[in-house]
Amino acid sequence: MAKFEHYEQGTPSWIELSTTDQAAAQAFYGELFGWSYDDHDMGDMGHYYIPTLDGDEIGGIGGQPPGMEGHPAYWGVYLAVDDVDAATAKVEDAGGKIEAGPFDVDTFGRMSAIQDPTGARVGLWQARDTIGTQRANEPGTPTWNECVTSDVAAAVAFYGAVLGMGSEAMDMGEAGTYTVLTNVQGRQIGGCMDLGMLPEGTPPHWNVYFNVEDVDASVARAESLGGQALVPAMDVPGVGRMAMVADPQGAGFWVMSPPDAA
Repeated sequence: MAKFEHYEQGTPSWIELSTTDQAAAQAFYGELFGWSYDDHDMGDMGHYYIPTLDGDEIGGIGGQPPGMEGHPAYWGVYLAVDDVDAATAKVEDAGGKIEAGPFDVDTFGRMSAIQDPTGARVGLWQARDTIGTQRANEPGTPTWNECVTSDVAAAVAFYGAVLGMGSEAMDMGEAGTYTVLTNVQGRQIGGCMDLGMLPEGTPPHWNVYFNVEDVDASVARAESLGGQALVPAMDVPGVGRMAMVADPQGAGFWVMSPPDAA
């Protein structure tokens, strides 16, 4: 069981679904991943649901943020920061955009919502009472995150300037070179890839990979629950088997099993 109590700056630390139908999303992901939910009443801002596995917090399911009514459902990612105000102050000089914040989220933490220069949205999270995702890298939990962008070099430079993140080139053989992102400690924490790998019209974004025991069975299950396969299941040597699907509200995500899953 992989549990987490701290995230170094530049590490994905929380995932969040912004959806047009929270009840339908809970039903879909509950059936697909075995999640239960904690209901947090946010007053005028509605309800925020936290998926859990055996009581460990996995992420969040919220409604559409103010000003984004009508926006398609999507999964988002938060990156851990030591000082959200200091990091956010660097965003515009580095070519990005501040959408909201920094602001306190009760006593849980402090955050801001930003866009990198290529338009990929991401949150910055300074932990207080809540560090973020408490359990990962096992079935039903996040296992990888990726910045999908129209300009890998520009995105990598931005996250380096704002958060001190680094990058490494990984030779994928016939598939070419993949850019791996590292946190401030130099640990590999995610990737960055070109939009051309995904269906036409996909905007820049940070995506989420969920660990599953059987990718093909998970895709079939998602489709039976009203989801849709976006990228067919494929094997990536040395990485594992993966596929991209969308939930019934259109939010895309990946399912992935490591090479030794069998």
